[in-house]
Amino acid sequence: MFARPLLLSLMALALLPAPARAQDAADTAELLRQRLAERLKDKPDAKPDAKVATKPDAKADAKASPPKKKPEGAAHGTAHWGYTGEGAPERWAELSPEFRTCATGTRQSPIDIREGIRVDLEKIDFNYQPSRFSVLDNGHTIQVNVAAGNTLGVMGRRFELLQFHFHKPSEERINGKLFDMVAHLVHRDAQGKLAVVAVLLEQGRAQPLVQTIWNNLPLEKGEDLPAPGSLDLNQLLPEDRAYFTYMGSLTTPPCSEGVLWMVMRQPVQVSAEQLNIFGRLYPMNARPLQAGSGRLIKESLGP
Repeated sequence: MFARPLLLSLMALALLPAPARAQDAADTAELLRQRLAERLKDKPDAKPDAKVATKPDAKADAKASPPKKKPEGAAHGTAHWGYTGEGAPERWAELSPEFRTCATGTRQSPIDIREGIRVDLEKIDFNYQPSRFSVLDNGHTIQVNVAAGNTLGVMGRRFELLQFHFHKPSEERINGKLFDMVAHLVHRDAQGKLAVVAVLLEQGRAQPLVQTIWNNLPLEKGEDLPAPGSLDLNQLLPEDRAYFTYMGSLTTPPCSEGVLWMVMRQPVQVSAEQLNIFGRLYPMNARPLQAGSGRLIKESLGP
C-alpha cells in the first residue's frame, strides 16, 4: 500500500519554503500518479479494456428457447398417463420404458369379444362377503379398496379380490356392442397372477351398491376415504353368471400381460343419474380396443 509513504511525503513537504513546497508538491503528485498507474496496471480486472461479465437475460432466453412441454400431468420426472392429449393411450409406450408393453404386447386388452367357442365352462366360484371398504379417486377412475377375505375360484386356482374400479364407456365390447360403463374387479392368486372379472353396466334402474360408492366419494383426488358400513359384492354381480374368458392384459399402464379375463355376459343396470355422476368426474376413461391377435375366446353354454 502507498498510503504511509504519501503521508510522510506530505509532512516533509509542509516544512519547506512556499516556492519549494509548490514545486515539490507537483513532483510528489506526479510520482503518486505514476505509482497509481503501475498498481492498476498489475490488476487485470482494472484494465480499461477489461470486459464486464453480465448475467444472461432470463426473459430473452425464455423467448429464444421455450421449455419443452412434458406429457399431460408429468411432474418430478414421473411418467403420467391419461386418456386425452399428450398422455393419451397411443402415447403410453413413449412415457416410460416400463410402459413399452402397451405398444409391443400381442395379448393386449380390451378386445371386441366375438366368435367365442361355446363350451361347458365351469362356474366361477364367487366367495364374496360383506366387507369394509374405502373409496379412492386416483386421478384415472373411482377405485374401491376392499378388506381381505373376498375370493373366487376358477380353473383350480383361488384368487383374492384386491380392488374394483370403473370405466366409461365400457372398454370391452360384445360382438361390437358398447355398454355405458363397466366395473373391473381385480383379483390376484398366491403366485401373483391376476384375474379380472368385468361386469358390464347399462342404463336402467338404480344399482344400490353403486349408489353406496357414490355416496362415499372423496372430496380430493388421491384421498383414500374409509367408508362407514360394508359392501357385499354379490349385489354387483348379474343373476346369470355365464361369462366369456380369454387371456389378455391390464387395460392401464404398464399393460402387463398374462391376465385371465372373465367378462360377465349379462349386463347390470345402473340409473341415468348414477351414470351422470361418474361422467362428471370422468367423461371418458376407456382404452381403445386392441387387436384380437387370433386369441382363443371361450363362452359359456346357454341362451
